[in-house]
Amino acid sequence: MCLGVLMKINKIEGGFKAYAETMGVERAINLRLVPEAKEGDYVLVHAGFAMEIIDPSEAEARIRLLKSILEEPA
Repeated sequence: MCLGVLMKINKIEGGFKAYAETMGVERAINLRLVPEAKEGDYVLVHAGFAMEIIDPSEAEARIRLLKSILEEPA
């Protein structure tokens, strides 16, 4: 099973290297699979590679859902 993480691009450093964050965690990612991505875009990241650009309203809905799941008692 694969896990894709929704992240927002904060900074692009030439070529395909970028920095993105989710829930306060920032990571370096590779934009080679979505070269049209730009700062401020939400992307689905797997194994350090952005695989898909996600519509902002859809991304925000997914983030709200994830936060609500994490807040529920186990």
